[in-house]
Amino acid sequence: MYQNSGLTLMMTHACNLRCTYCYTGAKVEREMPLAVARKAIVRAVASTAPGGTLSIGFFGGEPLLCAATIKRLIPFACHLSRTRDQRLSLAVTTNGTIVDANAWDVMTSPDLELSISCDGTANVHDRHRVTASGRKTAYTVHATIRRLVAMQKDFWVIAVVRPNTVDQLPESIAFLQSLGVTKIQPSLDLWTQWKAEDVCRLERAIDKCARIWRRAIPELCISWFDAKAGKLVGARSEQSSRCGFGKGEVAVAPSGRLYPCERLIGEDRPDNPMALPGNAMEGFDFLDGTEPLGRTHKACDACAMSDGCDTVCRCSNYVRTGNVATPDGLLCTFNQSCMTATAKAMNEPVQLSIQLKRQGALT
Repeated sequence: MYQNSGLTLMMTHACNLRCTYCYTGAKVEREMPLAVARKAIVRAVASTAPGGTLSIGFFGGEPLLCAATIKRLIPFACHLSRTRDQRLSLAVTTNGTIVDANAWDVMTSPDLELSISCDGTANVHDRHRVTASGRKTAYTVHATIRRLVAMQKDFWVIAVVRPNTVDQLPESIAFLQSLGVTKIQPSLDLWTQWKAEDVCRLERAIDKCARIWRRAIPELCISWFDAKAGKLVGARSEQSSRCGFGKGEVAVAPSGRLYPCERLIGEDRPDNPMALPGNAMEGFDFLDGTEPLGRTHKACDACAMSDGCDTVCRCSNYVRTGNVATPDGLLCTFNQSCMTATAKAMNEPVQLSIQLKRQGALT
């Protein structure tokens, strides 16, 4: 059994949007049967040690198209985890455009961590996040965010960053902050090509965003810098199941097929090489997974910041290089830039203090 384990349920392949950078394939009407979802939860609970922590995420498509089903699964998972004295973490990521009663009940559930996908300003968001008919969605998503803020609901905003939007990232973060957003998770589009000049622009954007983050601490969390700051100050972080990649962490498609990560399900074709053996409906727990390869790149072993780098994510490595153990230049440069920008931003007050002392403004 695992002390920490993770389960992601891809509730449906369907989505009401047609984001141009989406990696999950055709938006077909294929919803996860309630029996499959419940069986997967039962097996995940059985895989987690008594007193341990189980994380369950609801994914899509657009998971809130299945909001009524999710409402039934939340108390089911809570009850099962309590019978084994487990800590349960529930999460859902939604595009923020579905706001019917069932969807709103899920979004505002006190038992669930909510993430809203919003790329920032209307100009940036509407470049890629449109409906099937091409209609813009920023107005609706921003209204959802304002409503959540007014209700004092805690949530994350996930902002996809691409080569054609990276220059606007600092502006988008400032805009989200002006809406009252306090937790932002920028997310690099790993499925697109990043040219050398794009990576240079990414580095500049990271530096600007780090300064915004530093000025707003502790009211603003930006995932790129929070994690690096913890590494720099030696904060102890709890080990999580994230990137168990099939061992201690499993994603389930609506068909019941198993995957090491939800980002690799795609259209869930029978010939998908990333599918794991078995099916959610077969077996008692998820302990059958083999230990996945760890990062083995020689350059990483010699890197001074190797321990503070998140290129250990096997899924990201696979997307970029086709090898779960090998990161690429984008991921390496990104991590180095985030660490450097974080260290620089954290040192700014010290530098200012020294300067003022030299000028005689401080004693």
